[in-house]
Amino acid sequence: MLLLVALSAIIAPFIFLVLLRMPAKKGMFFSAIILIVLAYFVWGMDGLTITASILEGFHKALTILLILFGAIVLLNTLQHTGAVDRINQGFRSISADMRVQVVLVAFLFGALIEGAAGFGTPAAVTGPLMVALGFNPMAAATIALVADSAPVPFGAVGTPVVVGLSNLPDASIPFFKTIGVYITAIDLFAGTFIPFIIVVILTKFFGENKTIKDAWPMLPWTFMVGILYTGSALLYAWLFGPEFVAILSSLTGLIVAAWTAKIGFLLPKDANWQEALKEDFQINDEKSKMSLLTAWSPYLVVVGLLLLTRIVPSVKTFVLSAIDFSWQNILGKEGITSNWEILYSPGTILIFAAIISVFIQRKPFKNFTTAAKESIVSIQDAALALFATLSLVQVFTHSGMNMNDLLSMPQYIANALANSFGPMWLFVAPFLGELGAFITGSATVSTLTFSPIQYSIAQSTGANIHIILALQIIGAAAGNMICVHNVVAASTVVGLTGKEGDIIRKTLIPAILYCLLAGIGAYIIMLFL
Repeated sequence: MLLLVALSAIIAPFIFLVLLRMPAKKGMFFSAIILIVLAYFVWGMDGLTITASILEGFHKALTILLILFGAIVLLNTLQHTGAVDRINQGFRSISADMRVQVVLVAFLFGALIEGAAGFGTPAAVTGPLMVALGFNPMAAATIALVADSAPVPFGAVGTPVVVGLSNLPDASIPFFKTIGVYITAIDLFAGTFIPFIIVVILTKFFGENKTIKDAWPMLPWTFMVGILYTGSALLYAWLFGPEFVAILSSLTGLIVAAWTAKIGFLLPKDANWQEALKEDFQINDEKSKMSLLTAWSPYLVVVGLLLLTRIVPSVKTFVLSAIDFSWQNILGKEGITSNWEILYSPGTILIFAAIISVFIQRKPFKNFTTAAKESIVSIQDAALALFATLSLVQVFTHSGMNMNDLLSMPQYIANALANSFGPMWLFVAPFLGELGAFITGSATVSTLTFSPIQYSIAQSTGANIHIILALQIIGAAAGNMICVHNVVAASTVVGLTGKEGDIIRKTLIPAILYCLLAGIGAYIIMLFL
């Protein structure tokens, strides 16, 4: 009975969004009500704790809405200035094939954004960029989510590893480095195939013939890009530790992938697949007077500022403290806290890039103000969905604060899984990480929540602790593909609010496949060890 109550945080959203196809603003509202009622009457949470958790969820939703607004306003501004047309022409000069473009934009450029920012920012940036390039909005949202997986363990300058494992007894710089090496080694068997998987999704769900036959000719090139990314990630993790893996690997991949695509290396001779174009899209063949560097400059500003505010200690200290809207110990409940450092938020950086773009590109300022008005309208429904989603997440997370002396719901689920699948935990570990990310929406929070349990299970079963923890983080990264608030964000920025269930149905299989491949990879590594 208690296990079913704990699992309601997973079962209810699955029923309402995936099976009944409700929009998230309705489905997650009903899911939140169910969980809150069960938390009060069955789990024994008091009203004050539940109320504080709901307020924390509302506050965290605002932090995400700022990122969504920033991503949309940047793209809308660049559409008004004409920069998007120039970016489109730049991609067509490399390759007009949409199968190539998804790898360059969603996987490699997304990995760069992930490495610098994390926290769901890549899908919010690459999704609308792909729509601007002519992609079907559903294809853009789905692929942006699936592509943002392999880089996630090293997102936001290594946060899921460095922060996610910080509450373990062995936490130290050498320990983090070792885990990073194991993550990248396992990802040789899993992350390597992400470029091909997103091409399969593109052709199977969004091509005219709805077949994977159009994906097979891309296997040699996508495999080369995948192994280049994961292989270089292993090298960088071994040399430098977890902080810069995603950033350096994505830059390595972008340079090589763009060059090989331009000369047609390992690509089919007739590489010009464009079957996923949205219906009303018209390619602008008029040569833009704007230089490619000028068109891309706002995104370069975004990457530069993200790195500056996260790597340079003095700058990081300033942006974390200058404008702080964090809410500590909400309603006096210790531990129920939501952080919101405005200048540190990727949303603020995206808005700044949008403002500065009109000056760099020498366009009237009204391009930004018009874009801002359009963007506010775009996020209204997302706000309702996020308020409900984050309320559910925070009540679920804080359910350990109860009067019945019960474990928190996440810990209860983890213990039940451990008791049932202990002997084969190597294959279950990534799915626990994925489960945590699906509910909480964060690979870091999933790892903070479940890494002590994974550590304990590894000790009791005699499994390699480093491999089990690596699988936890890889699984949490896979959970990014299906977690509700990421899906809400991705659907909002491409103009598909209300289609969250349709997106999850397409991302669910890749998410499961990624964890299966990770488990197989870990098993092979264990054989060699």
